[in-house]
Amino acid sequence: MSLTLLDWRRRVARLYAEVRGEPDIRAAHDHWRKTRDDLLRTHPDSPIPRAQRASYPGAPVAAYDPRLRFDVIVDTDVPPRHMDLPTSSDGIVPFDRIGCAHLPGYGDLDVWWLGSYGGGVFVPVKDASAGVTTYGGGRYLIDTVKGSDLGGGEGRLILDFNFAYNPSCAYDPAWACPLAPAGNTLSRPLQAGELVP
Repeated sequence: MSLTLLDWRRRVARLYAEVRGEPDIRAAHDHWRKTRDDLLRTHPDSPIPRAQRASYPGAPVAAYDPRLRFDVIVDTDVPPRHMDLPTSSDGIVPFDRIGCAHLPGYGDLDVWWLGSYGGGVFVPVKDASAGVTTYGGGRYLIDTVKGSDLGGGEGRLILDFNFAYNPSCAYDPAWACPLAPAGNTLSRPLQAGELVP
């Protein structure tokens, strides 16, 4: 760990605070895309391999679709489920299901709590476009440990697929990333957010 990683996390947290504070969601999405591209291109902790950063053109991102933004109640009346994800760098990473988000017309996504120090909410998603136009292992909607959180009221989450982003391992296999389990897989394709890098 380093101070540059701390800087990365601060910048990501600030970016999501700016997104939450922008009333024009399309402007917020454009700001998110441009700022994320700048981080990927220039930051020392970017997952883009160092030799490719200077020429990195930016992540391909689908045009904003307001139909793919959901403000949902987290249904906590679900059986508990635990998963341990082994990684090459962080050992075993424990997750516990704390609820489920029901998305009208799309299906359900499990909402996970990271059980490591500090904890955090984690919502990955893998849809029918995975391996075709989006990263095969799925993408992330929320990862509060890393600052990516679009907000929501008490007991609620904003799940906006337009802000779905690729895990670091999509850019460089040297990274170890938790990927979407079965309860975070949707049968419909979602042409939203970051596409295949």
